[in-house]
Parts: sequence; C-alpha cells; structure tokens
Amino acid sequence: MSLRRWTAQQTLGALLATALVLGASGVSAQSGEAECGDPFRNHFGPFDYRTASKADKDLVERAHFTPKVESLRGGNTTMTAGGDMAYTLNVFPNHHRALLAMIKLGQKEKTNRPRDFGYSIECRFDRAERFAPNDAVVKSLHGVYLMQKGLYQDARKKLEEALELAGDNANIHYNLGLAYFELKDYDKALASAHKAYQLGFQLPGLRNKLEKAGKWRDPSPAPVSQESPSSSGPSAGESSGQ
Repeated sequence: MSLRRWTAQQTLGALLATALVLGASGVSAQSGEAECGDPFRNHFGPFDYRTASKADKDLVERAHFTPKVESLRGGNTTMTAGGDMAYTLNVFPNHHRALLAMIKLGQKEKTNRPRDFGYSIECRFDRAERFAPNDAVVKSLHGVYLMQKGLYQDARKKLEEALELAGDNANIHYNLGLAYFELKDYDKALASAHKAYQLGFQLPGLRNKLEKAGKWRDPSPAPVSQESPSSSGPSAGESSGQ
C-alpha cells in the first residue's frame, strides 16, 4: 500500500472490511487519564494528524509507518510492527491509518495490548479522542472497534457522535445501522440503511440482515413536486381574465 494521504471518507470505507471479519470479545469501553496517561507530551509533537504539516508527517511515516508496518509484516526501526505503530501514535494520537492498522494488529495478535505497543487499544482510542475530540474519523473507528467487541450500546454512542461531527456520511450511517440492528432497534436500523444507500453505499450486508429479520422495507417514493402558481397561472397580482 502506498503512503498516499487518505481522506476521511477513504479511511472510513477501508475500515468496513475489518468490521465485517473481526469477532467479539468482552473488553471495557471505559478508560481515562488514570489508566491511559495525561498530559500529552512527546519529544516530537504531539500533532493533530489532520492539520500537521506534510514535512512532519513524512518525517514520521517514512521511518515508522512504512508499508511494512501498516501491513503488519513487521517493524522498521523496531522489532515489531507494534513498536513503530506506537511511535506513530505518540506523535500523532489521531493518526487515522495507524488507528485502523492498530485494530488489525490486535486481531492478528489476538490481544488488546499488542507487543511493544505501550498502551492498550482502548487507551489509544481514549487518548486519540481526548487529544482531538472533534475528529469524526477517530470516533467512527472507535465505534466500529467497539461493535467488533460486542459493545453495541457504546458503539452506537460513538457512531452517533461521529455522525454529528461529520454530517451525512454513508459509511457512518451504514455502521450505525449495524449497531442499531444488533440492539434490535430495527426502525432506526432501517432509517440508517436507507440513508446509507441513498448516499451511495454499496455493501448489501445491512439490507440483507434486515431482510432476513423481516424488517426491510423499501424507502417511500419521493413526493412529486407540484408546480407553483407562478408557473401554472397568473400570480395574485395578475388578472385571471375572468
């Protein structure tokens, strides 16, 4: 995978494949300063990934978040992918692709605290959200991670927060629909599905789930717009000719 800059939409799209394959296991959704560390101090940075300069991003990514690290094939300056990934997240706590790779690393190593990673995955999300509380991508990734772990109420909350920050977003609507479905809130799941597909989302999984549960309904057709009086006849200030 090349080291091109991803947009928020691309990151959210990429995480969907992960969301569909990871299994559930019980973890706590609660962290905080006591467990996860504060304040944010580092010998370089920390920087907000969204606004950091290209030079600062390149300096870290070329050494620590290389394609080898991102694809979990091993470390570059450390023995493990987790070591270089941890360095990246120390500098950029809300580094979108590193957070996504972190989820996959946890799956690969079957642990919530990958080797040489320092903090747990839950703490990395906690730190990312405290550092950049208005980052919709971070909240979306966190929501999907919580859903993978079976924490659907917590996932719903994170995804609703992400949607509030991002506005209409097909990926968030889709994932939120999945969370609603697991909570058996089928009306909201259906509304989220309609919105996601209206916005161009392609994967049929949510629709398939709703159909299997007997809860799918096609969206109501849009009302036919009526011609305004000004286009169909004289205005109030004109003679009707009668």
